[in-house]
Amino acid sequence: MNTDARPVRNRVYRNHHFDSRRWDAVRFRLDDIVIATSYKAGTTWTQRIVSLLILGPQKLSESLMTLSPWVDMRVVPIGDVVAHIDAQQHRRFLKTHLPLDALPWNDAIKYVYVGRDGRDVMMSWFNHWHSFTDEGIAFLNSGDLVGDPIPKCPDDVREFFDGWVHRASFPWEQDGWPMWSHLYHAQSFWNFRHLPNIHFVHYADLKADREGEMRRIARFLDIDVSQSTWPAIVERASFEAMKREAIEDEMPGGPSFFKNGVRDFFFKGTNGRWRDVLTREDLAEYDKAVERALTPDCAAWLERGRQAGDPKSV
Repeated sequence: MNTDARPVRNRVYRNHHFDSRRWDAVRFRLDDIVIATSYKAGTTWTQRIVSLLILGPQKLSESLMTLSPWVDMRVVPIGDVVAHIDAQQHRRFLKTHLPLDALPWNDAIKYVYVGRDGRDVMMSWFNHWHSFTDEGIAFLNSGDLVGDPIPKCPDDVREFFDGWVHRASFPWEQDGWPMWSHLYHAQSFWNFRHLPNIHFVHYADLKADREGEMRRIARFLDIDVSQSTWPAIVERASFEAMKREAIEDEMPGGPSFFKNGVRDFFFKGTNGRWRDVLTREDLAEYDKAVERALTPDCAAWLERGRQAGDPKSV
């Protein structure tokens, strides 16, 4: 491994969901935090954890998606996003779903990468996509769309899986349709795990030891939390608390974008549901996709998290 290597931004991602060029409008601050996942891997959970570490356990002043915007999401005017984050007085934490080779690199800021077993991502994305309303799909396909529109989700999860594991939306990827490749995304960050300003978090580890993982994130971000505050922020970072708060606040766009509002956005948060759905043949096809896209060490971490040997353990 070349420990001097730095990421190079040499890909442009544009589709029904996002546009990587939008990051050109962002003026970084030296203490910025970028939270990166492919999708359905613990993005909102990690955003909430970081919000609690920075702002404390009190109720947020605005919705999490407004406080910590998804910069590359193409259907929200980028001028509005930049104006909002430029006005923020607290330490900023921004969300992206871009692979590292499509994201601006800055040695001074912190990147938190969140991974999850691809089979769990697949099941969670199926539920997410299947819950879209016709209005939500039309919204995603509106405006300056590049590439194919996102279709309605099939009702059969195995039909969906066949497309997800065998088709790609971009020529340099080999899977992930109709989104982008979760596997390619993971490898893009794993290739630079030696860099001191990238921190790896795994969904399974958050499930197993939420407080321990929160403390690791706090150390990485150089945030000092008083011991008396930890119980409150750990409780507020539970899946149940996040779902309850989101339902109370009803996130903007929730009722029209999802059939059951934020109840669909925050579904179950569990792992292993693919075991009751995928056949032995399906799993063999997934293994082939993993072998094509991932190095063995990245594949082991993405499946098992810290149990596989944690990069840069703290």
